[in-house]
Amino acid sequence: MIATLIYIQVKAEFLAEFKAATKKNHENSVREKGNIRFDILQDPLDPCKFVFYEAYETEEAALRHKETEHYSTWRDSVANWMAKPREGVKHMILFPTSN
Repeated sequence: MIATLIYIQVKAEFLAEFKAATKKNHENSVREKGNIRFDILQDPLDPCKFVFYEAYETEEAALRHKETEHYSTWRDSVANWMAKPREGVKHMILFPTSN
């Protein structure tokens, strides 16, 4: 299992649009084969800061996510709304185990 934390800082003037586009991406992503989690977290002290928690059964499933139409639409829509480039950090899931 693989998890990625994506750190995103959005420009304040695009906050509503970002959240709407992200909701659509989330709703489709959780339906993907191999998806375990696709959580969207918002910082309560800085509403323009987000962390995405994406967990997939395999690296291949995570790579397939980036080939989906909903991901491409989201990526292209939000690109200019970000205050800085998003940062993804991959992690291995230790617990819970898949047993």
